[in-house]
Amino acid sequence: MKETAAYALNALMKAGADKAACSASRRRTDEFNVEANKFTLLRTLFDDSLYLKVIKDHKKAVTAVNKLDKDSIDKAVTDCISQTASAQADEAEDIAGKTENKTFDQRVGGADMDALFKRTKDFLEQVHDEFPKIVLEGMQSEFKSGQTAYVNSSGVEFSADRENYFFNTMFSAKDGERSSSFNYTGVNLRSLAKPFMDMGMQRTLFDESVRSLDTRMVDGKFVGKVIVTPACDDMIWGTILSCFLSDSSMVEGTSRWKDALGTKVADSKLTFRASPLHPSVVAGERFTFDGFESRDTDFISNGVLTSFALSLYGANKTGKPRAGNTAFGNIEIAAGDTPLAEMIKGVDRGILLNRFSGGSPGPSGDVSGVAKNSFLIENGKVTDALKETMVSFNIVDALMNIPAISKERCENGMTVLPWCCFDGITISGK
Repeated sequence: MKETAAYALNALMKAGADKAACSASRRRTDEFNVEANKFTLLRTLFDDSLYLKVIKDHKKAVTAVNKLDKDSIDKAVTDCISQTASAQADEAEDIAGKTENKTFDQRVGGADMDALFKRTKDFLEQVHDEFPKIVLEGMQSEFKSGQTAYVNSSGVEFSADRENYFFNTMFSAKDGERSSSFNYTGVNLRSLAKPFMDMGMQRTLFDESVRSLDTRMVDGKFVGKVIVTPACDDMIWGTILSCFLSDSSMVEGTSRWKDALGTKVADSKLTFRASPLHPSVVAGERFTFDGFESRDTDFISNGVLTSFALSLYGANKTGKPRAGNTAFGNIEIAAGDTPLAEMIKGVDRGILLNRFSGGSPGPSGDVSGVAKNSFLIENGKVTDALKETMVSFNIVDALMNIPAISKERCENGMTVLPWCCFDGITISGK
């Protein structure tokens, strides 16, 4: 991949680029597929990709292709250069400057497909024995491997060899005519040392799906507390990144936090970061798409906004500091000091929220949607599974109203998340 990326970079510079960057990747996935609790497929997938970026007269063009042969690269180079003629000049466009070149070895010793098959088979047997009402609508157990190389005309060279196991499940519970809402989860792994059932929140989510065969609707409308579980990672943390911290929200000026760097934006209990280098994150990002070595980055530290999630372009465009990584799937929330059991005891009336179905929030941070695979909390106890229950709040207000964050955290090889309690949430039923 280094040679491929270097060839493309050399061709771009010969074709007239002022600055250029290239990334070449080759990936392989060996996977077992399960449907309706039965093996259905073993297959191997291959994925080649080449990404080209050119800057000429401050005009940017990018091209991506999925072939790495010389003819395909040459054509991609010609296409990329030609696009600059009609592009808009933008002096914020740039590439990373020269740093120490590095190669990262994230391999785990190669695929053991026999062991992967056995772990998958054992998992299906556990589902049958321990959760006979669970239907695995879909499951993939995989070994992923690949190499990526990045080079640019400043002399930056990075490469990474990555390997990891991965499994994901989509499931529901069924008992006669009754069925629960579907749910899903996934885990990245370095090894197959532990059963899949014991990874992430898999066992908990199975148990809660069975309990969700009998549901009820909340009576009326009230304002209460919502405990967001690690399974519901996008509703809060994804919204913060997209609406308040990202390139688009900052460059367009729609972020409510655009002038809030260094000020308090959340309860002091909250520390929110992207942690691709965390020991439990498997095959995390080691260099960014725009050519910088990745480092863990705090966005909110003890309630204070300490960084935006800006790329090099976003930083140049806004004059704000660039983030240390682009691994926004590798979110970490610092553990709190309250055991989960005590957190639940502290809720008079509220919801344990596992999944949220709603539209994308706007710049205001208003969030509204339906609580899925979730449970009512009454007088400090988790009681009935819920149906057709609406949850609405403003995320800026909610972040200032965090009664507790759990000591316990769930690690799934991608994120490291506790259970977080938010107060002042509007909950609506019939």
